[in-house]
Amino acid sequence: MHNEEAHVEPLYKQLAVAMDGLRQSYELLFVDDGSTDRTFALLTRLAETDPRVCAIQLKRNFGQTAALTAGFDHAAGEILIAMDADLRNSPAEIPVLLDKLAEGYDLVSGWRRDRRHEGLFRTWPSGVASWLLAKISGVPLRDFGTTFKVYRRELVRGLRLSGEQHRFIPVLANWLGARIAEVPVTDSPRKFGKSHYGLGRTLRVPFDLITLKFLQHYRMHPMRLFGPAGLISFTAGSAILLSWLAKRVFHWPGIFPQSIGAVILGVLLLLAGLQFFSIGLVGELLVRSHFEGQREPIYRVERVVKATRLARSAN
Repeated sequence: MHNEEAHVEPLYKQLAVAMDGLRQSYELLFVDDGSTDRTFALLTRLAETDPRVCAIQLKRNFGQTAALTAGFDHAAGEILIAMDADLRNSPAEIPVLLDKLAEGYDLVSGWRRDRRHEGLFRTWPSGVASWLLAKISGVPLRDFGTTFKVYRRELVRGLRLSGEQHRFIPVLANWLGARIAEVPVTDSPRKFGKSHYGLGRTLRVPFDLITLKFLQHYRMHPMRLFGPAGLISFTAGSAILLSWLAKRVFHWPGIFPQSIGAVILGVLLLLAGLQFFSIGLVGELLVRSHFEGQREPIYRVERVVKATRLARSAN
């Protein structure tokens, strides 16, 4: 939740009705991602009167990936359901996702099949991005953009998110061997406030695709990407400089032009090759540090409110 004070009460009521209908024990975790309105005050009131509610306030606005990670870290259940607070997805459809999960899947994602109310300007770029993500990753989902998903706890425990990787959760889960499914869900217009997602998010899609491709093939061994590029550049630069040197010293016929521009090109290619090698080596060191060392958390909690107990986090 981020500045969603108008949605707190409606969301809570609809969630309670949907979850009570399952006749199973549950908890409701609301993560306030640095709101500047009355969102957390309203959540605190709910948490102090309903023992099933836990309100988590982050110290500032860390973004959706960090907010989801905070929810995952504080959840106690064996099945985790994530959704945005704007009620564009209906809590009444939670049983649909759970029924699919019960078929043996580890992650079930919602598919916003009908989004005509958003207009072509927003739905078309989103659809193209999801199509490209599916082709590049091999995960056959038609909607990568929705937060409305159901996870098994053991899968979430293995995820390590950073940056804006919440969009790639199905891809990361697929790398862990998760069984993934998708079910159609409704997508309603926002009733209160305005969307936090604009055109800028769509413009970041090409960079996300490049990141995904890199992570998919080279996240464990970055030298396999930078090494060949460095070898090609270093070899080309060395050949140009040696040809120039042979021409100058031994008067041999060179296969490269003998102008000063060729020399500069050779030096630049040589230096670029060394830089590629250096980037690859640094990447290898970072990968090992990432997996062997203790990572810094991507969020900081201001406080957690549950029932009548107020706990201040040491984070």
